[in-house]
Amino acid sequence: MRRIFRSVLANVIALTVMVTGTSPAEAQRRELIRDAEIEATIRDFATPLFQAAGLNPRAVDIYIVKDDVLNAFVAGGQNLFLHTGLLLSTKGPLELIGVIAHETGHIAGGHLARTSDAVRSASKSALIALVLGAAAAVASGQPGAAAAVALGGQSVAQRSFLEYSRTQESAADQAALRYLDQTDQSAAGLASFLETLSSQELLSSSRRPAYLNTHPLTRYRVDSVEAHLARSRLKDAPPDPELVRRHDRMVAKLYAFLKAPSQTFRKYPSDDTSVPARYAQAIAYYELPDMPKALAIVRGLIADYPDDPYFHELEGQILFESGFAADAVAPYRRAQELAPKAGQIQVALGQALLALNQPDADAQALVYLETAIKTEVEWGFAWHQLAIALGRNGRFGESALALAEQAMRAGRWRDAEQQAKRAQAQMPAGSPAALRALDIEEQAKRERVGRN
Repeated sequence: MRRIFRSVLANVIALTVMVTGTSPAEAQRRELIRDAEIEATIRDFATPLFQAAGLNPRAVDIYIVKDDVLNAFVAGGQNLFLHTGLLLSTKGPLELIGVIAHETGHIAGGHLARTSDAVRSASKSALIALVLGAAAAVASGQPGAAAAVALGGQSVAQRSFLEYSRTQESAADQAALRYLDQTDQSAAGLASFLETLSSQELLSSSRRPAYLNTHPLTRYRVDSVEAHLARSRLKDAPPDPELVRRHDRMVAKLYAFLKAPSQTFRKYPSDDTSVPARYAQAIAYYELPDMPKALAIVRGLIADYPDDPYFHELEGQILFESGFAADAVAPYRRAQELAPKAGQIQVALGQALLALNQPDADAQALVYLETAIKTEVEWGFAWHQLAIALGRNGRFGESALALAEQAMRAGRWRDAEQQAKRAQAQMPAGSPAALRALDIEEQAKRERVGRN
């Protein structure tokens, strides 16, 4: 996860500064993070709710914002943003599922349809930058402040970009209750979450959760959810034990990667031999760094759970980032075999293979990276690794095109234009790849002209 923090951060800071005017320091506090296991957990929690709402789960993008602030919101149509502060604060899966159900209500209700055409038509990268900048304003307690947003050469005042009305909040609550009933899940988590917020509503804007700045809370809302819960057949229905297991692992993993090792060892002491605790301890030792102890714990987990892809992935990460790329290949390969659709694991395996700098390994890396990019199309780091693999395998035009794709997602339009021209010069005219390069060149020109 630490590697992924760095690669995502480079793109997000550049875009946030370019699009919203947010300072690099402020952007760094609001970086996106990527993790295959955590994303899969949240996606699996959310998918039944999306289906109950009549949404295509594949059409809803989920982003994790690295920020201690308790917040969640939707933006730009079907994009759900969850702060790590919220994920870590949830007491169990039902609270997180309740929040996701509420945000799904906003998506299904089209509650952000009032935003401008410029925002709705923004590229994915520009949208991410926009909402991170807007979230920064929300966290400061000034969600209603106008933000000058440069999109496609236009300046659009986005007042209250992430702010919902009380009417919309109540509508999202009622929708959430329907989705929870339809998926046979108790609304106890949503009620508990709202009660927690209610207890902090009277605090000053600088001290209360940012969620309250974007989601107005009333006693009526709390009473309505609690009344529904009181008469629900699912009132006392416990969460699925598998959801509890995955939630506990997610929290332990996030906590260990985000907090100092000393804090992790206090929360998950050595006498706690549960799987989440051992997972957190392994990560904490890795962060110290103490590779032997980290590997000993994670290999113990693998011995107990040999078919868990994410324990193998962690072993590969520890080895790779400690300078043992050759040793990292086997655990990464096993992780990929156990989770063949996890694009992030494929990218990690491809990167480890490229680090060997051997023709056979380069050829293998290309196979994994070409597969990964199908699901990781918006991830600049994946495009960069693919460009390296293509170049080493003699496919120089496609390598330049991959670099153009990466530059475009980072908002580096001059680089995107130059790489797109290089790609066209080395590929058959009229081929799909050459036409894609031409599209990137023309878009890059428009973006550069629009900013002059």
